Amino acid sequence: MAKRKQFSAEVKQDAVSYYYTSSKTLGKVVKDLKIGESTLGKWVSAAKNNNDVVDHRGSGNHASDAEKEIARLKKELRDSQEPWKS
Repeated sequence: MAKRKQFSAEVKQDAVSYYYTSSKTLGKVVKDLKIGESTLGKWVSAAKNNNDVVDHRGSGNHASDAEKEIARLKKELRDSQEPWKS
């Protein structure tokens, strides 16, 4: 399984700001920035719903201890179901 590339909050915000200020199409901006069109589209959509600010939680940041425990258990289950990982 391929690992997803993770972007910092600053990179996301800069990409959205560039899209807003460049007057270029989404397709041209993603070519300039070398990121996926759906990725930038999600960031722009999230920013539109949040006063033009990209909300960035980051990997591993959970809203509560319960969410953190659920994520841990899901990973444990997923790992136990993969026979090549022992």
